[in-house]
Amino acid sequence: MKETTVVVKNETGLHSRPADVFVRTAKLYQSSVEIRKGEKSANAKAILKVILLNVCENDEVVIKADGPDEEEAVADLRALVESDFTAVNPKVRI
Repeated sequence: MKETTVVVKNETGLHSRPADVFVRTAKLYQSSVEIRKGEKSANAKAILKVILLNVCENDEVVIKADGPDEEEAVADLRALVESDFTAVNPKVRI
């Protein structure tokens, strides 16, 4: 299992478009991927669950993956969040 902590700098947090891009990226990996804010966690491959975490600007989240490509999943999702959702994986169609 691999995990990382990152601060969301996007002014809308993980709502609408950023959440969609985050979920689409998470779905690229075989590993199970989870995102956690405080005591609440969600399957990072389920858009409604991610939005219901109510992640806002400057919130700290933990991204955790478990599976054969866990390191790549965590690294790519962290890079996505740190880039303010501009470093989109080319496999994700927007």
